Order: sequence, then C-alpha cells, then structure tokens
Amino acid sequence: MSNLTRREAIGTTAIGAAGLALSATASSAGAQEPQPIAAIAGKHIPKPLRFDPAKLSGLSERLITSHWENNYQGSVRGLNTIEKRLAAAMADPDYPTVAYAGMKREELHRTGSMVLHELYFDGLGGDGNPGGPIFEALDSWFGSYEDWEAEFRRTAMSLAGGSGWCILTWNAHTRSLHNYWAWDHMHGAAAGVPLIALDMYEHSYHMDYGTAAARYVDAFMANLDWEVIDARYQAATT
Repeated sequence: MSNLTRREAIGTTAIGAAGLALSATASSAGAQEPQPIAAIAGKHIPKPLRFDPAKLSGLSERLITSHWENNYQGSVRGLNTIEKRLAAAMADPDYPTVAYAGMKREELHRTGSMVLHELYFDGLGGDGNPGGPIFEALDSWFGSYEDWEAEFRRTAMSLAGGSGWCILTWNAHTRSLHNYWAWDHMHGAAAGVPLIALDMYEHSYHMDYGTAAARYVDAFMANLDWEVIDARYQAATT
C-alpha cells in the first residue's frame, strides 16, 4: 500500500465505493421484485379419469373422452391463463380496475367449471346402486330415496335445452341436503358442499342423445359411484 501513489489510492477507493453502490442497488432492486402469489400461480393440472370410459353404460367412450378433453381440460387451461394474467396485473400498480374486474369474473367462471367437471367425472364409474349413510340421509331429508331421485331428475330437466348444473349439495350452514339448480359454473349455495354434480350443458349429452336429455339423465344415474358420493357426504358432515 505504501508503494501506491495518492492518485492510485484515490482511484482504488472510488472503484471500491462504486462497487458497493452497485451491489446495494442490485440488492435493493432484488428486494423490490414481486414475489410469486401461490393463489394465482396458474399451475392447475387436469385430473385423469378414474374409470375406463369404454365401460360405462349408456354413455359412449367418444362422448366422455370429448367432454373430458375439450370442455374440462379447456377450462383448466383457461384458468391457468387467467391466473397468470392476474399475477401480472398485480405487479402493475396502474393496471385498470375495470379490466381486473373482468378477469376476476373469468377466474370464478373457470374455477367453477374445473371443480364441477372434476366432481362430475369422479362420480361416475359405478353401478348406480346407492348405499351407506348418504342413502339413509336422503331418506331422512326427502322422505325416501325415490322421492329424492324424482326431485333431482326434475331439477335437472328444468335445465334441459339450456345450460347449467344440477347439484346435490350438503349445506353446511343449514345442515341439510338439497338439490340445487345452477344456471352456470358460478351458481352455488353459500356454504354448499357439492356431492353430485350433473352437467346439463348440451355438450355433455348431445353427441349420444341429441335433444333427449331425459335419456342422458337415466344413463348418468345408472353410472353413479355411490361409494364416492357417500365418502364426500361423510367428509362434509364430520
């Protein structure tokens, strides 16, 4: 150090100070980078079918596969896209509120479609024969299983030719079972836990039944897996 000239010493000190300043600036910039938001990460993965679609009774493999690949997976992809756009918008303090509102509506729509379709497909693959605590509960709330089924079918058919979902729901607030009418993916009873989700959009049956929606409902009921439905009921009520 004693061999350095005064000018060299000053230069070395200046370089060191500049380096520290750059380091501090980089650290500050890194600290200000937006962190990923787990709630809107856009990383949803489609669930595989839990049954062989070729073995359902009255619902063709072509229909089920098309419904699962196009409608369900399309909603999953759409939700991932919307969540990523929401995350980008949150990083922009000047992002227009009105545009954000539109994306939040689409987020709800796509989320409802994804969830209801997963409940729909996961509830299939059985022989349609009810049993377990859910069977007894339907007897209790509707007078008999047959009376529940009649009301469920009537609710479903009130949507035929239009769109929406018929949903057997455990309402955690009223502590009761109900068949609810849902005009789209965003309708649902507050505090409601879906147990059976019947898709009444035409894409779910038109390929097999045209406009004969009642025959589609027959086929849906014949393929319900009541072990799955009973497990949902017990999970919701415990």
